[in-house]
Amino acid sequence: MAQDTGNVAGTMARGTVKKAYLEVVLPRTGNPKRITLCFNPTELQFAKQNTFAEVAIPGLMAPPIQYVRGASEKLTFDAIVDTSDDMSDVREAYVTPIRKLMDIAPELHAPPVVKLVWDDLEFTGVLESLNVTYTLFSDDGKPVRAKLALALKEYTTIEQQVAKAPEQSPDVEKAYVVQRGDTLSGIAEQAYGDPAPWREIARANAITDPRTLEPGRTLTIPRLDGEAA
Repeated sequence: MAQDTGNVAGTMARGTVKKAYLEVVLPRTGNPKRITLCFNPTELQFAKQNTFAEVAIPGLMAPPIQYVRGASEKLTFDAIVDTSDDMSDVREAYVTPIRKLMDIAPELHAPPVVKLVWDDLEFTGVLESLNVTYTLFSDDGKPVRAKLALALKEYTTIEQQVAKAPEQSPDVEKAYVVQRGDTLSGIAEQAYGDPAPWREIARANAITDPRTLEPGRTLTIPRLDGEAA
């Protein structure tokens, strides 16, 4: 196998460069399956998106937008795998084992959850896509080097997300676009996890009749510094 040159900061000694590897996280077994890459990636691309909905209000040039949900983060990178030192088939050594990470695991009824580990970097997800390009062959036509384009989609449980970023944030001021059928108590329940502080929203927006909320109106959802009246 060709020598791993890595791409870590030049201050690291060549002998201390750690190789990146893929490891199966779920399903859990006594000996986690690990696939060590021949060469460290030269680039790692992270992509994250949010989804917003436009609130259609007649007469407005730019409709207000409202946050709907986040999307899973995606990691994409290229990896070079090589068996030219012993001229064995690179498909058997690397390509097929990585390709199997997209197969359904019977215990999960879904592909396994894996993580990319490289020094102190860890990214847990599922293998969303894999593109393989063979770039070197033996005299008899056997592939001995391949370029792999991998995309991992982030995997987190609901419990992990709730613990990391609770949806109710009573100590942060927010904005809310009124939808048809909304009530102040319902908006308070959604914003604070409690319908009781609806009067705080009414006061912050000078609402004198809480029974009439105009769809499309943008309300200020004030932060709660103490107990609502």
